Formats: sequence, C-alpha cells, structure tokens
Amino acid sequence: MASLKRELREAKKVLPPSVYEELEAKLAKAEDLSEEEKVWVVREAVKIYLSAMVQPGEAVGTVAAQSIGEPGTQMTLRTFHYAGIREFDVTLGLPRLIEIVDAKREPSIPIMYIYLKDEYARDEAKAKEVARKIEYTTLEKVLDNIEWSLGDRRIVLRLSAEFMEDKGVDLDLVKDAINSSKLGEVVEDEIQEVEEDGQKFYLVPVVLSEKLIADEDLYKTSEIHRALEKVKKLYLKGIKKINKVMVKEVEEETGEGKVKWYYLITEGSNLEEVLKLPEVDHRRTISNDIHEIARVLGIEAAREAIIREIKNVLENSGLDVDVRHLMLVADMMTWTGAVRQIGRMGVVGEKQSPLARAAFEVTVKQLYEAAVRGEEETFHGVIESIIAGLPPRVGTGSVLLRIEAARKR
Repeated sequence: MASLKRELREAKKVLPPSVYEELEAKLAKAEDLSEEEKVWVVREAVKIYLSAMVQPGEAVGTVAAQSIGEPGTQMTLRTFHYAGIREFDVTLGLPRLIEIVDAKREPSIPIMYIYLKDEYARDEAKAKEVARKIEYTTLEKVLDNIEWSLGDRRIVLRLSAEFMEDKGVDLDLVKDAINSSKLGEVVEDEIQEVEEDGQKFYLVPVVLSEKLIADEDLYKTSEIHRALEKVKKLYLKGIKKINKVMVKEVEEETGEGKVKWYYLITEGSNLEEVLKLPEVDHRRTISNDIHEIARVLGIEAAREAIIREIKNVLENSGLDVDVRHLMLVADMMTWTGAVRQIGRMGVVGEKQSPLARAAFEVTVKQLYEAAVRGEEETFHGVIESIIAGLPPRVGTGSVLLRIEAARKR
C-alpha cells in the first residue's frame, strides 16, 4: 500500500504551496478517512491540478474568445422583473454582457445585494428598518398631492400616512426638512389630520420663501410648477443613489429545521456609504457597478466582480463556460490597475502592434496614426502574424525546429 507521506512528498513537488498547505491541513483534520483513502485524495488533487494547467504555447486568448463568443450567440435580450411594492427590472443576457466587457461607467440598472449581520438578517422587522434607513426618500415619495392657488405664496402639502409609514417617515421629519431647506416655512398651528375613504392624510400648510419664487413669478404657472418640483425633490432621509430597496426572504434547511433570513436588493448603488452602516455585513455585500467597486475596494475586487458578473450572466442564460476563460478576460481588463474595456478605447486600442489595432476597427485611421508616429511592427502577436501570412507564435509556431541529417561515419 502506498505511503501517505511519500504521496504528499511527491505532491509537494507539483502543487503550488498554498494548494499543498490547504490539502495537508484538511487531510490532517479528516479523521474519518483511512490512509488509503487519503492517498487517493492526494493523487486526485494532483491529477485535477495537472489537467487544469495550460500547455506551453496554447492560444489561450483565441480559445477564451471562442468559448465565450460562441455561447454568447445564444443569449437573448432579457430583463428580470422584481415584482412587489418597490418593483424594478434587472438587465440580463446580452445587454448586460456588453455592459461588462465595454466597462460601461455606470450599469443601465445599478443594483446592490446588501447582506445584514445576524441580528438584523434573522428579524424581518429589523431588516425592514434597515431598508427604510437606506432608501433615498424625498418628499415626493410620501406626497399624495399639493394644493396651490395662482398668486398665493402659500401651498398645502397633502401627505399620505400610509406612504409615510412605509418609508419610515414621521411628521416631525417632514417639518424639520422643510424649515431647514430654506424652500419655505411650515405653518405648524394649521396642520390638520383628515381621513378619507378609510385612509389618513396630513394637510401641511407651507409658506414658500422669496428665494424659491419671486413675487412677480407668483402669477406665472410655469414658474410655480418649477418651484413645486423643487419642493417635491426635498431630501428627507436615506443614502443618495439608492432609489428603491426590497427585502428578500431566504429559507434554508438546517439541522435545526427550516430557518428564515433576509437580505436587501436595491435599485441604485452607493457602496461606500452602505458599507459604513453598522447593520451591514461588509464581507458579503456586493454591487454590480464594477467601476465603483474598483474605486471603493480596489482593482483586485473589481477583477473578482468582472468574473462574478460575467459568470452570473452566462448561468442565467443556461450557458456553461469554464471560469478560466472569464478569469483571462478579467485579467486583461484590470492588469494595468484600472478597469479597461475590451475594445478600441481599451485593451485592443492599447496593443503595441499597429496591425492588430487596425484589424479591429477604424483601419485606415490606425494605420495612418501609426505611420505618423513612426511605429514599427514586430509581428510578435497572433493577429499581425496571420495578416502578414507568417506562422503565429502559438502552438507549434512557438518553437523553432532544426533537423540535421545524421552524418555518415
């Protein structure tokens, strides 16, 4: 029977130190495995590692492009709809893949998945409190109507008690926001509480300030509407850019039975501010805004985000692509320390070869600019070698063979 020590000694010569150390540590803890089973585990680990290695000269770029591009032709123009009170759509499929590889400055629909610490994740009421704390709330979100008369500086805000409860807003918060905004002043003595069709409303009189609308403009409908729009956009609470928040329930089967926990999905992203909240689990909270991740967490985190986002898009379309191809794309987009697009304004446009740049887009312009700058073509890459009819330096073309006839003695 093969010795475990000998197998580990041989594996150490092949496996990277981090992989070997993890393997050795896990085998030491695996008391339920026999020595023969542990030997089998070591051999399988070495076998899987060797099968995952790339052969010298392999055209990894071409293989990755084919492996992602071909399944990409089967993708559709899809969106996923989150239904509910705070409903919004999520971009999926081909549009989202294009957003990622084009390194778009902002996703068409920025989204965050906010995970909470146990105390808040296990309690639905506390999770909703955190959601209300995060959601960017303006006066418009709790407003039912505004009543006003032409020529009068006084308006009446009709606030919905139902909307206020849903957003976690009270009357004092609204009054303080208006009075401190310099848009106007609340007439507190005349605030009324009314009930219509079983619904409760607050009627809040406000005298608009002269800074918001001048006396001569009080008779201009367009100017009054402009002033009222500013009143509607008045900030009450929450984090900027987070327009909507949904509380999602997850049910897991554990040894103690079914356990429910909650997390938040947001329309809009502000990673820096959200991670500052004490209720938020900063280790798991993520955003789909890759540039924001790079700015807040660094380029390595952005690289991981690119891999994760592309993988999610492909899996949502039912496509299976080896993660190593996605890792190569992410590496190309981030190795300079900044997130670059795959295109003439990024990875392709920054290639040293003039012919490789010209083969992608705006051929004449690329060749003209290369000639003006006096660039030299070295034919090191695959594209430029194929254009010139030369063997590309991949596969068998990566080595030079010389055959000498055996000399007769």
